[in-house]
Amino acid sequence: MRRIAPPARRFLARRRGVLARLALWSLAESVQAFLVGFAVAHAVDEGFLAGDTRRGLLWLAVALAAVLSGAPVVRGVFAQLAGLTEPLRDALVRRAVDRSMALAARGGPGATDRAAVSRLTNQVEIARDSFAGLVLTLRSFVFTAAGALIGLLSLDPALLLVVLPPLAAGLGLFLATLRPMAAAQRRALAADEALGDHATRSRAALRDLTACGTGPEAERGGAELVAEAAATARALARWAAVRTTALGVAGNLPVLALLVAVPWLRGRGVTAGALLGAFTYLVQSLLPALHTLMTALGAAGARLLVVLDRILGPAPSEEVKAAGSTRDATVTVPLAAGAAAVTRAPAPGRPVPAVELRSVTLSYGARAEPVLDSLDLRVAPGEHLAVVGPSGIGKSTLTRLVAGTLAPSRGEVRVAGRAVTGRALTELAALRTLVPQEAYVFTGTVADNLAYLRPDADRADLDTAVAALGLRPLVERLGGLDGAVRPAELTPAESQFLALARAHLSPAPLLLLDEATCHLDPAAEARAEEALARRPGTLVVVAHRLSSAVRADRVLVLDGVTAVCATHEELLDRSPLYRDLTGHWQGEPPRRP
Repeated sequence: MRRIAPPARRFLARRRGVLARLALWSLAESVQAFLVGFAVAHAVDEGFLAGDTRRGLLWLAVALAAVLSGAPVVRGVFAQLAGLTEPLRDALVRRAVDRSMALAARGGPGATDRAAVSRLTNQVEIARDSFAGLVLTLRSFVFTAAGALIGLLSLDPALLLVVLPPLAAGLGLFLATLRPMAAAQRRALAADEALGDHATRSRAALRDLTACGTGPEAERGGAELVAEAAATARALARWAAVRTTALGVAGNLPVLALLVAVPWLRGRGVTAGALLGAFTYLVQSLLPALHTLMTALGAAGARLLVVLDRILGPAPSEEVKAAGSTRDATVTVPLAAGAAAVTRAPAPGRPVPAVELRSVTLSYGARAEPVLDSLDLRVAPGEHLAVVGPSGIGKSTLTRLVAGTLAPSRGEVRVAGRAVTGRALTELAALRTLVPQEAYVFTGTVADNLAYLRPDADRADLDTAVAALGLRPLVERLGGLDGAVRPAELTPAESQFLALARAHLSPAPLLLLDEATCHLDPAAEARAEEALARRPGTLVVVAHRLSSAVRADRVLVLDGVTAVCATHEELLDRSPLYRDLTGHWQGEPPRRP
């Protein structure tokens, strides 16, 4: 509430006109509530009990007119409600977008807000609907209660003495449960999320947990989380029982108190019509409005506060820091250690592979044929590997697996000794750079595009990358490093040139080129690949031409059944498919064994 109250006050202060019109329509609802009970009381006392049936029917007609007037009142209220809910939705959408953009700008490449889509769609709509429901409910309760209480006072002040104490007791008990109930809900949600996170991490690291003997520790952590989730669920149930009691006190005790107090009230001169009017106020107006208020505050109110806090609260990075002292944050530490600590130290004299695939299988569906089946691969640091194979055989799938944007069905993918599956995008960005076939450039300067993956690059670094890839003519045509880049005005080859120069500047030790040179001519492609191969680090290229395979240290051939990895010369002798591909690339009949 401390975080949400200031922006909420500013939002409402800018819409005083809408609030005033909404109050006027609600005032009509208050008059309606007053007239119903008042007319019933006078119909009994001045009409039917007095023997004047005509007068009694006229008062009942007044009560009926008051009831029927509810339709235009509700229509007017909803017409004004849109002036609050739609600006709220628009403001929340802008806030969610600004927050995600700010996170990306602060964190650099790969720093994305993975909850942004949920905030922009589901959470914003929850906030809009919950806010609308609360406005309707609070407005209705305040003005309906005002009309009913004024009506009770007009009939006889003694009626308020009977009705108000149990009504206030139930409402007070309910309001007292709001804060602890919200805290219990947050704890239950955190415990549930922590348990789900533990199960997901344990399943992904099952092989490593078994190999390192840390399974019992993970099991103990899981048991503690299950116990904590059960405890929070029990606490939530206890507060729910208290809330139900509050509803019962506020919803039933006023009527019972009025029934018990009838002899005392009659002795004080309260008429039968006044008693019937009081029951009408309670049953028709006051208690239904109170029950709706309690239900809305307990459900929609809690949802609204949680969602607004998620959208208007601290940025995700700050949330992580703030959560550092909570149990649901600390329980992930042993799991993270269990998953990362199993990266065993390499044998003496044997460097950690730049890329390692261990029995990797990927299938797009439970019964689908695997695209990759039990693939084992090791790429040494600094090595230049080309990947070849027929179209659709799984070359791009392999690069996505190594990049960590696709998880294998079975097996494990490691980059620089670290498992990539489930790793945060910011960590993946520090390990590898993936350049796809469709090069991404954006509106900005040439320097902005080249330094996107390395914001601290100076002009000398940019000039070095431009020179290495032969981009001087393109850069000069665009107006130098400060020249404007308009993506729609670039050819596909020029876009690829800029993307490759950006990759050359990237600090990541692994470069993955997924047919990223397909729009370049052979000479330009050769110069680009040679420049990227000279760059410190490892290069994996999905080959578009035979020359890419010839330039590589080794070539991985995928044929959908087996995978062969060797040098170009060795593959000409060992792989019939590779010989067919080289014959196709060279435009001459393939050599047969």
